[in-house]
Amino acid sequence: MIFDLAIIGGGPAGCAAAILAAQSGARVLLLERSRFPRHKVCGEFVSAESLGLLADLLASDFQHLISDAPRISETRIFVDGTTLRTGIDPPAASIARFDLDSALWKTCIAAGIECRAETTVRSVEGVGPFRIGTDNQVFESRALMNASGRWSSFTSPAVRARVANTKWIGIKAHYYESAASPSVDLYFFDGGYCGVQPICAADNGFGTRINACAMLRADVANTMSDVLRQHPVLYERSRAWTPLTEPVSTSPLVFHEPEPVQNKMLQIGDAATFVDPFVGDGISLALRSGALAAECLYSFFRGECSLHQAAALYRSAYRERLSHVFTISSVLRGLLRWPRIVRRPMLSLASRTPYLTRQMVKITR
Repeated sequence: MIFDLAIIGGGPAGCAAAILAAQSGARVLLLERSRFPRHKVCGEFVSAESLGLLADLLASDFQHLISDAPRISETRIFVDGTTLRTGIDPPAASIARFDLDSALWKTCIAAGIECRAETTVRSVEGVGPFRIGTDNQVFESRALMNASGRWSSFTSPAVRARVANTKWIGIKAHYYESAASPSVDLYFFDGGYCGVQPICAADNGFGTRINACAMLRADVANTMSDVLRQHPVLYERSRAWTPLTEPVSTSPLVFHEPEPVQNKMLQIGDAATFVDPFVGDGISLALRSGALAAECLYSFFRGECSLHQAAALYRSAYRERLSHVFTISSVLRGLLRWPRIVRRPMLSLASRTPYLTRQMVKITR
């Protein structure tokens, strides 16, 4: 069988693309090297702008993940001894990747998509049609999407060349907290930050299970316990926590300009580019980029345009609809690197002017 679309990677981006392509009548193959459910380094924040899309994607059996999810109605930023607060309106949701990824994968299976877990792609040949080689099988597909994440064997040489001497890593763990605030709390320190928020996970009560997810330089800390000691307010809060999961980590974290297309292979989610986690739009951008890529292939599936034209349409649409988030997050990352003596007057002004903080959050949406 020759598939209309093959997708490498079964996370939110890959599943979103697979579900929408299948709904259009395409024959879809979804290849995932891991198995679900599994924990993954992620802030587990789903912005309100993407909850409708997620509801359209999930099968009815999993709609409760959205309805039962804690709503995050406030952002609190702790930096340089200053606390900035601003509301999130409409509120975001918090859904554990352990549950979300599994639900999306099972929705793909229910939709009739050919889903292969624990299947590692070893090679890709051609630029349409494609030959995708795994350990024991070769598949053929008219179109191909890369949803394998920010770092894989399909990461382009240009992105690999951006790996600097300074190594950035991500670390995440779940904890029990008796009365977590319905907010996403960002604790910034020299060399990184840690975000904390209540999450929705199987059998948890609202406001009792929290996700702590950090991004930092490897020379600053490389264990979760060391991360929590980097910020005095965070450390004091964490002393009352009870660990619920073993920490998981990932590296390297590489920031680069969006790369929506590589050799006619459409790249979605983190494979296209990696957004600053403190923006809180990682899951949202994964879902939206997957949906956008599927949308741009509709005419190709119907024989109304070439794969080259469909890829060009996706590149253009990606830059128009999604690239601004990466540009703005890069600017904010640069501001956080300013010397404290420069940052503190700005933070003091922002703390006395809630409008500035609201605008900072708003422009990343």
